[in-house]
Amino acid sequence: MINVLVADDELPAVEELAFLLGRDERIGAIHRASSGAEALRTLETESVDAVFLDIHMPALSGLDIARAISRSSSPPAVVFVTADEDCALEAFDLAAIDYLLKPLRAERLSRSVDRISELIKDGTPAPEMITVDLGSTTRMIRRDDVTYVQAQGDYARLHTAEASYLIRVPLSDLEQKWADAGFIRIHRSYLIALNHVQHLKLSATGPSVAVAGAELPISRRHLPSVRDKLQSTRIRPQG
Repeated sequence: MINVLVADDELPAVEELAFLLGRDERIGAIHRASSGAEALRTLETESVDAVFLDIHMPALSGLDIARAISRSSSPPAVVFVTADEDCALEAFDLAAIDYLLKPLRAERLSRSVDRISELIKDGTPAPEMITVDLGSTTRMIRRDDVTYVQAQGDYARLHTAEASYLIRVPLSDLEQKWADAGFIRIHRSYLIALNHVQHLKLSATGPSVAVAGAELPISRRHLPSVRDKLQSTRIRPQG
């Protein structure tokens, strides 16, 4: 069971998050705090595996609390909860494992609990984060949320389950940098994440691969290496 602390200076926000967390069978004790000082006192007296911190609390902010607990020998996992994305870069500098935007969605919160569970069970290192621009806002996304990458000139478009983001990095650079993270080139225009592949298809119109619901072409030149990689992960081609 995962013991958590919810800290927010707005009591309705505390209760809403505690209610949503309480519906998840993986969650154990849910501690509540309505200020940064109360959160730190709770962390001193209770066993907590993860903290859900509102960033904009008066006096001691969520960022202040994260800095304080980062100095402990075995800090809990940190998830920031906020109504805006202004502090995303600073949040991930503090090794937060997630950044949730209000209003909260149950399915998005469940994914955060997934990440906390992985961290606790496997000692998974902090995820690789990528800085992206969305309109006038800069935000951070996890590399392991990227399902595939599409070349667009000197740019690359990162596709995730929720959205796509354009970054000014050529696909060839990402191919080299992300090879060890399980990304492979399948076409001059596409790089895919192996762990998001659903199936490989061989047909008269040409080979393709299904990645997170998208059907992407595989070039003849890349087909042998793609088949080798997919066979090693036990994904077999369909006729």
